[in-house]
Amino acid sequence: MTRLKLRVNGEETEVEVRETALLLDALRDGLGLTGAKRGCETSHCGACTVNLDGMAVHSCVVLAARCEGKEIATVEGLSRDGALDGLQRAFLKHGALQCGYCTPGMLMAAKGLLRRNPRPTLEDVKAGLDGNLCRCTGYTGIFEAILEYSRTSE
Repeated sequence: MTRLKLRVNGEETEVEVRETALLLDALRDGLGLTGAKRGCETSHCGACTVNLDGMAVHSCVVLAARCEGKEIATVEGLSRDGALDGLQRAFLKHGALQCGYCTPGMLMAAKGLLRRNPRPTLEDVKAGLDGNLCRCTGYTGIFEAILEYSRTSE
């Protein structure tokens, strides 16, 4: 076992994990942050998406030990003092979720995209969510939510 010092959602924390632990394991099992979901475990579904230094990554293929000194953002860090983030509110408004399994990954992929490109086109949004699968919504509400948020956020 090894002890890692991680910065998650703006807070310094320590977690004890196996040397070969994935970031997903450190977040879910070590820190109790269960927003990132275990889906395909092959980096194909995106249910485990988090942001690492502002970039969306699939945490099921990132070694936790490689994350020391980096900023990790999870879906749990989006809301503040119980208030939903603007993108979360846009997802609700546009019905961009049904079963909710993919929603945390979609939100974090969208956050990574919007950090790089604050005013994306529909094609940019589609490309930015590539690698994040949703089996319920048909994507239209997700695309509309991200586009509306990008037009109305500062």
